[in-house]
Amino acid sequence: MTLPQLYVVLLAGGLVLLVSIAAARTASRLGLPSLLLFLGLGVLLGEDVLGIPFDDAQLAQTLGATALAVILVEGGLSTRWADVRRLLAPSALLATAGVVISVLLTAAGAHYLLGMDWQLALLLGAIVSSTDAAAVFAVMRSLPLPRKLASMVEAESGFNDAPTVILVLVFSASGGLPDPLTIGGQMVYQIAAGAVIGLAVAMAGVATLRYVALPSSGLYPLASFGFGIVAFAAAGGANASGIIAAYLSGIVLGNAMLPHRAATRSFAEGAGWLAQIGLFVMLGLLVDPSELLDALLPALVIGAFLLLVARPISVLACLVPFRIPWREQAFISWAGLRGAVPIVLATFPIVAQVPGALDVLHIVFVLVVVFTLIQGPTLPAVTRLLGLVRPEEAREVDIESAPLDVLDAELLTVTVPEGSRLHGVEVSELRLPRPAAISLIIRDRSSLVPAPDTRLYEGDQLLIVATSRTREEVERRLRAVGRRGRLARWYGERGDEDPQPERPPHENGGRGRWRSFRRRSPEPAPFTRSRPEEETGSRSSISATADAG
Repeated sequence: MTLPQLYVVLLAGGLVLLVSIAAARTASRLGLPSLLLFLGLGVLLGEDVLGIPFDDAQLAQTLGATALAVILVEGGLSTRWADVRRLLAPSALLATAGVVISVLLTAAGAHYLLGMDWQLALLLGAIVSSTDAAAVFAVMRSLPLPRKLASMVEAESGFNDAPTVILVLVFSASGGLPDPLTIGGQMVYQIAAGAVIGLAVAMAGVATLRYVALPSSGLYPLASFGFGIVAFAAAGGANASGIIAAYLSGIVLGNAMLPHRAATRSFAEGAGWLAQIGLFVMLGLLVDPSELLDALLPALVIGAFLLLVARPISVLACLVPFRIPWREQAFISWAGLRGAVPIVLATFPIVAQVPGALDVLHIVFVLVVVFTLIQGPTLPAVTRLLGLVRPEEAREVDIESAPLDVLDAELLTVTVPEGSRLHGVEVSELRLPRPAAISLIIRDRSSLVPAPDTRLYEGDQLLIVATSRTREEVERRLRAVGRRGRLARWYGERGDEDPQPERPPHENGGRGRWRSFRRRSPEPAPFTRSRPEEETGSRSSISATADAG
């Protein structure tokens, strides 16, 4: 590839990325899953519309598996182990026995309703029976659901890809179908070995990142994500489940007390979005719209049978021992969203040259699009209809972007360093521009909500909410007080990033002369370094003098 060709490729890739981001924003406002717009963009760029040819199923399978690894590592990093631990048994049962039941029922429906031979029917059942992690993570974390219910669906979607991959590979093999005992043995080995490898790599990563100081904070997110990818590749090299390894390693790394956890999750979220965009656009390129019309009726039949028969029966059979209420079972049945995983799995039989595999790909693509349009937008209404809405339930949102973006605000973190003149200053004496406010002070590993007369001390960490317009003024004020104390303005200190040399007050222009005429006393001595056990609530004479000045 020549340099001019590289520029063209990078330009096209950058434009596709920006259009996809805009599509994600549009989908969020319309209440639609963003994967549909990504798939639509891929179809638009394809050979039948704008003319970009792409029909390499092997390349799509390879890139798809890589993107799934990234998505599952991100899902693990953002999963709270405290929520999943209590639900490990029902989630694991849904991801294994539930998948097997759903595959068998869907295959029977495809065989008897559509007349498919058993190999294609079993392939189709295995491909569409797993829920999609990317779609489920995005939807579950935006609904005011009980944390227990949302975590169960998330955990199932993270674990159930491994059994379906095994089944698809088994049903794609030539030479007939193996006996059930052989299939069960492969599933047990791959899941168990993948879990062991994922946990081992993650524990090594935790030990490394806790005790090795990296030269830059930006390396911690890369290292955490790198351990997840290593777990995926190591498990795959051992003929085990890389998907299980990637998801479990992400859970361990995301829940360990590692440095820069917020930055790691933010980086992982960005990588996950990039993987989703690339994956769905590529899968949209892979199909030809002109060949999808013939797949519409089979997709509707199989999709309806899966949604209304196979999925509910599998959920009921797996959750009866745990006495899950029927309302929650109904929601779990409806929340079994399909997305990229079935389309990626549909490339496996094409690569294996199974007869009729291309027709299966078209059926799967139409099924994903149609039933995502049906299930995704209706999930909020289903939760209300079933009486599961919990408005008070804390949602999984990123405080650095979602709520502050709505308010056009920013969250600033400030640490009071040793020797700073901020030591001993009361919150009201900072005189931060409105509407900026100190929302929380973290002191000695405990937090407190400050009052106007709360004093600041060395080592305090301040969380300050400020609007975008006042952020610069807030930073200048904090720098000024940190350099010259509560009377910084009286000394002419403006908090510039490049501090000016100190001058006596009478040389600071008219304002300095007026203040020097009224009061020539120097800056009061700083407070002693000792911290009281608790705030007394009374203001000192120094504070009163500062207010007067």
